[in-house]
Amino acid sequence: MLNRKEILSTIEMIDQQHLDIRTITMGISLYDCCDGDASAACAKIYDKISRYAEKLVTTGEAIEIEYGIPIVNKRISVSPIALIAAASDIPDYIPFAKVLDRAAKNCGVDFIGGFSALVQKGMTKADEKLIRSIPEALASTELVCSSVNVGSTKAGINMDAVGLMGQIIKETSALTSDRDGLGCAKLVVFCNAVEDNPFMAGAFHGTGEAEKVINVGVSGPGVIHSALKSVKGQPLDVVAETIKKTAFRVTRMGQLVAREASERLGTPFGIVDLSLAPTPAVGDSVARILEEMGLEVCGTHGTTAALAMLNDAVKKGGIMASSSVGGLSGAFIPVSEDEGMISAAERGTLCIDKLEAMTCVCSVGLDMIAVPGDTPADTISAIIADEAAIGMINSKTTAVRLIPAPGRKVGDRIELGGLLGSAPVMPVHSESSSDFICRGGHIPAPVNSLRN
Repeated sequence: MLNRKEILSTIEMIDQQHLDIRTITMGISLYDCCDGDASAACAKIYDKISRYAEKLVTTGEAIEIEYGIPIVNKRISVSPIALIAAASDIPDYIPFAKVLDRAAKNCGVDFIGGFSALVQKGMTKADEKLIRSIPEALASTELVCSSVNVGSTKAGINMDAVGLMGQIIKETSALTSDRDGLGCAKLVVFCNAVEDNPFMAGAFHGTGEAEKVINVGVSGPGVIHSALKSVKGQPLDVVAETIKKTAFRVTRMGQLVAREASERLGTPFGIVDLSLAPTPAVGDSVARILEEMGLEVCGTHGTTAALAMLNDAVKKGGIMASSSVGGLSGAFIPVSEDEGMISAAERGTLCIDKLEAMTCVCSVGLDMIAVPGDTPADTISAIIADEAAIGMINSKTTAVRLIPAPGRKVGDRIELGGLLGSAPVMPVHSESSSDFICRGGHIPAPVNSLRN
């Protein structure tokens, strides 16, 4: 039984420390929607999503009211559309993006993910068709999110896909130039993408998943930050233990919501993803956690070590609290969504090279970073290649979500709105990587990929 102190502590976590359930995401398999007639396939997709997720939002709202726990987003992820649309002989897959958008709006959710392709070893005609459809698909829809997996530890890195994605990101930015390149905020390029990720823009319903499933993503940077204030000046092993215990409490709340949503929706419970996913709100920042550990500014020397400890302690606390921890669990470092990261970037302490080093030990990668609008596509591809290499060699998920801000230069700031926040435009290296990217081909898998 919970005692009075624990109840009051939980109330404080929600009321004053920005603890929330970041998302309830329903994953839906669309394999039975394949059809040689694209119109028929789209009709099946719309009907199935609408039927399965019709009560997702109302159920989430009911749980919020009953338990007093904020649930920020309700989302849907679907099977990678490149696999579903492959049966349909049409010139592009934009109709599939539009039907996903209509279905998401009909269900009242915040986002829908799965306009995706998995090309780590090679591209089918359907994969390439989907990838080339991404710019217009994201420009002509509101709620659709897209992802492409270009590498893995087992397969290596598909450099042809990496080169293409640099061009796609530039095109997506151009087509949404009136919104500071907003389309790029809904597009992520992965290495080692996981199949049970509830967080956008990278969510899709994996090939090994059930017909439908409920995944929950929990976030609590403010709670961790507050807890560390009580151990100011104490040794780092005490800091790690404090983070671990706090992460345990946060994960238990996610487990409760996941079980409730699963039971009420008649849908199997998948995973709880305990990720410290910040928001632009003051007091909800991963950067401020690192500074609370003793760094003057996030990005200075010691930042990578502090982030490594934070990420590990979060995971250890999570797996103690639930046997179903999955997804990307750990610490996210999306620049535009973290007021502390924004501040550090504007001071010049936090740069892309330092962020890249930090991605070696955090949960994802170079996330929500604005770069000058005239950044060449080859440079963007080279940044993707670097990040994919980190993921491939270290057997971890890494990703890139870059926003080449149209017409903007270093020092400018773009506004993306809502949880996407705002981002200072950060410098990239001016020296060319074009000849490297133009080689194409495949970077072979590392030796440790031979384990099975």
